[in-house]
Amino acid sequence: MKRDDRRQRILDALVRDGAVQLDALAETFGVSKMTIHRDLDDLEAEGLLRKIRGGATIEPGTQFESDFRFRQLQGHDVKQRMARAALALVEPGMTVIVNDGSTATVLGAALSEKRPLTVITNNDAVMDALKTEPGITVIALGGRYSAKYNAWIGRVTEEALTGLRADLAFISTPAAGGGSVFHMDDDITRVKRGMMDSAQRSVLMINHLRFDRTALHLLAPFSEFEAVITDAPPSETARAEIEAAGTTLTVAD
Repeated sequence: MKRDDRRQRILDALVRDGAVQLDALAETFGVSKMTIHRDLDDLEAEGLLRKIRGGATIEPGTQFESDFRFRQLQGHDVKQRMARAALALVEPGMTVIVNDGSTATVLGAALSEKRPLTVITNNDAVMDALKTEPGITVIALGGRYSAKYNAWIGRVTEEALTGLRADLAFISTPAAGGGSVFHMDDDITRVKRGMMDSAQRSVLMINHLRFDRTALHLLAPFSEFEAVITDAPPSETARAEIEAAGTTLTVAD
């Protein structure tokens, strides 16, 4: 098997299972463990996976988030339920901010149901879904394109947000714990922070598996969000932190 084909099959396995084991990969492909190590090293250098003891994973860590292309293939039903719960907070005539992320992408595609709307976004998939929709005005935040996040980031993006105001911002995150929300990428964190500052109200969208963990960069405490939308009941610790912040918890059904 050619190297590129082997690496694609490794990526396919990561999408399917979330993690792979070094020994199993070497046996499956009939190559040495050193060859698999090199494959994983190269894929990690591209930001596509995170090496762990004995293998690799696409689960987030304190300094790692998986590629958007992986995340958009995972948990579609969960994201749909969360998007429907978020959509219930939107009223026609609003100006809404939608950030990067695969869950936000599902929400963005559904926003046409609430037309007329103005949608501010750095999410390239949301721009593409809404740009030709009648009754939807899309304000696309420019900047530096990140393929990893399929989003526009950087100083240009942040400066554009300072001149805009919205009714509601939908913010997603891969980590929340200790009463606060985190992200592993500084550029992404700054854009999310700018979105929150530009909106009258902010709503957090987070998979229940992402509670009780932190990442490198602090975004905001729970108290800065009007509501937290998740897909299943979080831990008692997380529920207590959200309640103590005076924030509404919504478990999408």
